[in-house]
Amino acid sequence: MDSSDQKIIAALRKDGRASISTLAADLSLSRTTVKTRIDRLLASGEIVGFTVVLPRDAIQAPVRGQMMISIAGRGTERVIRQLSAMSAVEILHTTNGKWDLIAELSADSLKQLDGILRQIRLMDGISTSETNLLLATRKMSRAASSAGHSTDPQ
Repeated sequence: MDSSDQKIIAALRKDGRASISTLAADLSLSRTTVKTRIDRLLASGEIVGFTVVLPRDAIQAPVRGQMMISIAGRGTERVIRQLSAMSAVEILHTTNGKWDLIAELSADSLKQLDGILRQIRLMDGISTSETNLLLATRKMSRAASSAGHSTDPQ
């Protein structure tokens, strides 16, 4: 992937519905070049798809946290199912190293987050966890910034 491909991807992250003509003009490339490169990026798996972001998806909860979770025994799939069913768990990652899972959480208040953390810690199979509050998002490469919502609390 070269700098032109990276520019195309960056432009598509800002506006996934931009026409080939608009992308070509904005990037000072020919329509044919942009079309060919997008087709190649799709075929190679560098771009796996396009999505729609609704306003409610871009709005951030006032309290956010990242919880690293270690699972005892072989209960990973059961814990993943339980966490996936919780509305407060926005994103769930499997990982390697000390932690088995990383959950990105959202809540309306610290009190609500405390209850969510307690509920997760009491799940059968979770042996230990560590949680960090997310204070401010300084960079987001997804569509929240293009949806007109600021992630900086200022």
